[in-house]
Amino acid sequence: MADPSHGPASFWTQANALLRKNVIYQRRNMKTNILLIAFPFILCLLLVLLQAFVNSQLDKPSNNCGCACVNKTGNGQCEQVCGLEYSDLDQAGTCSIPNPPEWPPLLQIPAPEYRAVRTDFIPFTDLPNESCRSSGSCPATFLFTGNNQSLGEILAGNMITSSFTLNASDIVDSIATNVSGSASEPETNNFLDPAFVSSEPIYNVQSQCSSNSTFSVSLQQSFIELQEVVSCVQGLHLWRNSSSEINDELYKGYRKGNLERKINEIIAAYDFLNSNGNSFNVNIWYNSTYKDDAGQTSIALVRVPRSVNLASNAYLQFSRGPGTKMIFEFLKEMPKPQTKVRLDLSSLLGTLFFTWVILGLFPVILTSLVYEKQQKLRIMMKMHGLGDGPYWMISYAYFLLLSLIYMLSFVIFGSVIGLKFFTMNDYSLQFVFYFIFINLQISLAFLVAAMFSNIKTASVIGYICVFGTGLLGGFLFQFFIQDTSFPRGWIIVMELYPGFSLYRGLYEFSEASFTGNYLGTHGMRWGDLSNSMNGMKEVLIIMVVEWLVVLLVAYYIDQVVSSGSGKSPLFFLQNFRKKRPSIRRPSLQRQGSKVFVQMDKPDVSQEREKVEQLLLEPNSSHAIIVDNLKKVYPGKDGNPAKFAVRGLSLALPRGECFGMLGPNGAGKTTFISMMIGLTKPTSGTAYVDGLDILTHMEGIYTSMGVCPQHDLLWETLTGREHLLFYGRLKNLKGSALTQAVEESLRSVNLFNGGVADKQAGKYSGGMKRRLSVAISLIGDPKVVYMDEPSTGLDPASRNNLWNVVKRAKQDRAIILTTHSMEEAEVLCDRLGIFVDGSLQCIGNPKELKGRYGGSYVFTMTTSPDHEEDVEKMVRHLSPNANKIYLLSGTQKFELPKHDIRIADVFQAVENAKSKFTVFAWGLADTTLEDVFIKVARGAQAFNVWS
Repeated sequence: MADPSHGPASFWTQANALLRKNVIYQRRNMKTNILLIAFPFILCLLLVLLQAFVNSQLDKPSNNCGCACVNKTGNGQCEQVCGLEYSDLDQAGTCSIPNPPEWPPLLQIPAPEYRAVRTDFIPFTDLPNESCRSSGSCPATFLFTGNNQSLGEILAGNMITSSFTLNASDIVDSIATNVSGSASEPETNNFLDPAFVSSEPIYNVQSQCSSNSTFSVSLQQSFIELQEVVSCVQGLHLWRNSSSEINDELYKGYRKGNLERKINEIIAAYDFLNSNGNSFNVNIWYNSTYKDDAGQTSIALVRVPRSVNLASNAYLQFSRGPGTKMIFEFLKEMPKPQTKVRLDLSSLLGTLFFTWVILGLFPVILTSLVYEKQQKLRIMMKMHGLGDGPYWMISYAYFLLLSLIYMLSFVIFGSVIGLKFFTMNDYSLQFVFYFIFINLQISLAFLVAAMFSNIKTASVIGYICVFGTGLLGGFLFQFFIQDTSFPRGWIIVMELYPGFSLYRGLYEFSEASFTGNYLGTHGMRWGDLSNSMNGMKEVLIIMVVEWLVVLLVAYYIDQVVSSGSGKSPLFFLQNFRKKRPSIRRPSLQRQGSKVFVQMDKPDVSQEREKVEQLLLEPNSSHAIIVDNLKKVYPGKDGNPAKFAVRGLSLALPRGECFGMLGPNGAGKTTFISMMIGLTKPTSGTAYVDGLDILTHMEGIYTSMGVCPQHDLLWETLTGREHLLFYGRLKNLKGSALTQAVEESLRSVNLFNGGVADKQAGKYSGGMKRRLSVAISLIGDPKVVYMDEPSTGLDPASRNNLWNVVKRAKQDRAIILTTHSMEEAEVLCDRLGIFVDGSLQCIGNPKELKGRYGGSYVFTMTTSPDHEEDVEKMVRHLSPNANKIYLLSGTQKFELPKHDIRIADVFQAVENAKSKFTVFAWGLADTTLEDVFIKVARGAQAFNVWS
C-alpha cells in the first residue's frame, strides 16, 4: 500500500498536511465563517442606522440656527433669513458667528465653600477661620513667594484694587478694568462665556469689601441682554517662604473629586524668583482641575491670561509708576461657520459594543480547540505522527489569519461607512493595538482550552466572559478610569485582566475620536501616547508581556496535561539529563512480579521468560515487547484500588497478528491506551521498534497506526480527504500518496459509487468503521492497534475487512481486540485471553482448543420415550460422560476425548437407529468460544475464591 522506504514526516511535511486539512475543513464550514465575519458588519450597520436616526432628530429646526421670514425689500414678500438674532440660547451654538462677542477677561475664583481656610492638614495660621464658609464671607487667596519678599509684597499689593469703578455706559470695560472673576466652569469655547449666563455672580476682587458691595448690571452682548450680579470678594495675598511650601499647600487642598474631603482652593500662586528693578521673572500656578458630570477632566479653556496680566501690570506699576497699565480689554473666540448639532454614536457607544465584537472571537477559537479535544481528534492526529510543533504553528497561524480578516473587515467596513471611531484615529496605531490583542486572545484561548473537555461548557463560559467583560468594563472599570482620585496602580492591576486591557484601549480611542470630532481636531496619534493621562502606552506594554507569558504557559500546560497521557512537569529539563537507552536490561528486583509468576500458567510464564530474554538482546526482531506492564487506578471514597492491568509481559514479532480476548472490563482497552500513549502505566514499560513508550512516544507515533474503538472522524471531510491527510502525516507524497489512498479505498470497499468523496458525517456506521481501519493502515505503519475493528459490519463487509487485515500482516505487528471468536480464529496468529487485568493463557487457536477443549459434544434428538435408551448408549461409550442439556427428547453430553473413538460413536448411533427412531444427532469438537468461556469462568471463580 505504500513505499516502505519512506521515513518519518518532517516538521514542514506535517505542517503542510495539517494546513491542507484545515483549509478543506474551513471551506466546508464557509457559511459559519461568513456569519462570523458578518457579525461586525451587522453591528456597524446598526450603528449607522442609529446614527442616521439621531441625526434626523438633531436636524430638526428646534436644534439648528433660528430662522425668520424678513421683508427686506418692502414689497410685502418675505425672505427666509437665519442668524443669531433669530435664535434662542439652545439654537445659538449652531449659528454662523462671523464676529464673536467680546467678553471681559476673568480670573478663576473659587466658590465660597471651597476657598482656602485654616485646616488640620495645612499648617499656616494666616488663613481665615473655617467659620467664614457658613456665612459665605471667606476671602479669595493669592499666594506669593520669591527671592525678594519686599518686592513681592509690593507687587502683590499692586495686583489687587481697593475699589470697583463702574462705567454704566460700558459694563464690559468696567469688568475688564477691575480685577474680576467667576466660579463658573469654563467650556471648550468662549462664544458664550458661562460666567455671564450661569447663576454664579461676577466677583470683583478688592483689598477690602464695603458693606454695600453687591449690585446688578445689564449687559448687552450680540443678540442677547444679560442681567448679572456683581459681588465683591476680599482678595487676600499671603507670602510663603518657598515654592515647595506653595506646592505642598496646593496639593493638600487639591480638588480630587471627593466632595466630602475638605478642599482649599486659591485663585493663583506667584513665584517672582529673582525679579528685581531691572528684570522680571515669574512662575504662575493656576487651577485647571474642574470636572464634568461624568467625573472626566474637561477639555476646556482655562482662565489664565488675566492672571498673567495682573502680574505684568503689577511690575509695570512698580517700575514705571501707578498710572502705567497694559489694558486687557477683552477675550473673543475665532469666527465660526454655521454648523449642525452632531452626536457621534460610534465613539460614544463604541467602547462597549466593540469590546463585545472583538471578544466575540474568543469563544469561537476556544470551542474549536475544545471540539478537537472532546472528539479526540487532536490525539488521533498525534498518534498518526503529527507533532506538537506543527499543530501549534498551523493552528495558531490559522486563528491569527481568521482574526486578522475579522478585524480588518471590521475596521475597513467601519471606515467606509464613516464611523468616526475608526476614521479619526491613526490607522497604524489601531493596527498595532488590534494585532497585539488578537494574539493575546488566541494565546489565552489555548490556555483556557486545556481546562475544558466539553464543548458546551467551554462555549457557555466563553460567552459569559465576553458579555461579562463588556458590562463590567462599561459599568465599573470605566468609572475607575475617569475618577482621577482612584489610584493609578490599581488601574494597572485591573488591566492585567486582558478584557480590561482591551476595554481601556478602546476607551482611549473612543475618547480621542469623540473629542476630536467635537473640537474639529484629529483623534489619537502616536505622539499622544506620551501624555500621562493617556493609558494606551501602558495597555500596549501589558498586552505584549501577557501575550508572551500566556503563550508559554499555554504550551507548557498543553504538554503536561493535554497531549495524550501527558509529560512530566519537568519535561523541559530532559535534555539536560542523561538519556536512558531505548531497551534497558530488566531490573534485578522487580517488585510485585513474583506473585504473578507463581500463579501464571505455563504458557504465560514461558511468554514472560521470553520477554526477559529479548530484553537482554541488543537488537530484537520483535516489533513489540511488553515488560511487566501494570495499571492501577487509586481507590476513591473508601473503595479499594482497581487493578486494570496486572503485570502483563508480551512479545510480538513482525508479521504477527495478536488477538486479545476477554470479557468487558478485563483491561484490554486500558492496555491499548497505555501502548498508544493515552494513559501512563503505573509501573513497567513497553518497547515498540526498540523505543520506550515512557520516553520516546513521539518517535513511536511516526510508525504507528490506530483503529480506535469509536470512530474519530471529521464530519465534514470525505473519506478520501481523511486518507490524504493521514497519508501525508506518514510522509507519503505525490503519486505514492495518490496510489496509497486509492488502494486503501478499494481495499475497504469505499471507492465505488462516489462513496470516497462523500462527507464522513453521511457515512453509515459500517462505512465509518471501514474508513477507520483504512486510516490505521495508511502509510505502512510498523505497528497497528485495532480495537474491535469489525463492530457494526455486515457479514460481507466483515469478510472483506478480514482479507484486508490478513494482507496487512506482512512485516508489521498487529494487536487486535475482538468479541468475535470467528474473527479471532480467522485473523490472529496467536491469542491471549485476558481476565480481570491479567493474561490467563496464550497460544494459537489450535493450541488453545487442544489445551482447554479436551471433550466432544454429542447431541441426539429422539422421542421422550427413548431418553433413557440414549443415555444408556452414551454411558456405554464413555462412563465419564457428562449430561449438559435435556429438553423434550434432545440431549447433550460432553465426552472426554481420551475415552472414545469417533468410529465407535458412529457405530453406536447406527445400532441405535435400528432400535428406535433418531430424529437428529451430531458430534462436535470444542470451539474457541467454549475455550473462552471455560477460561473466563475459571479465572473469575478463582479471583472470587481468592
